[in-house]
Amino acid sequence: MPGAPAIVVYPPARDGGRRVRVDGAFVGMAYTLVDIAEFLLLAGMEDVEASDIEAAEWIEWRGGGPHDWVR
Repeated sequence: MPGAPAIVVYPPARDGGRRVRVDGAFVGMAYTLVDIAEFLLLAGMEDVEASDIEAAEWIEWRGGGPHDWVR
């Protein structure tokens, strides 16, 4: 996605939450794809839905992909 912020989703923590950074800033702990979509909306990205997150090539997933939430 041209002009999109750098988005990194880190490996699951013990409780299943994943840290999310947008342009290097910590924006929260996500427990679902919906949480990540909400963080991106708050960061100024419009029309982002959970299904967009799941297939996004512009998100860097560390320690597992969009369906890995349990450590």
